[in-house]
Amino acid sequence: MDSNALNKNIADNIRQIRAKNRISQDELSELSGISQQYICKIENEKVNPSIYILYKIANSLKVTVNDLVY
Repeated sequence: MDSNALNKNIADNIRQIRAKNRISQDELSELSGISQQYICKIENEKVNPSIYILYKIANSLKVTVNDLVY
């Protein structure tokens, strides 16, 4: 899987999980300690989040990092 496909999977999965749980980017920001702007950049495939950032997001959404990546 190339980095573009990986970023798309991550972006799509975060968006879908947030929507399913009715969590806004602002709420995810508060839960994870990651700025809303950075979450927006992840969801718009503008940045490559580190494993630590993915871990913080996954914990906040009560899923695994695997759920965000695949």
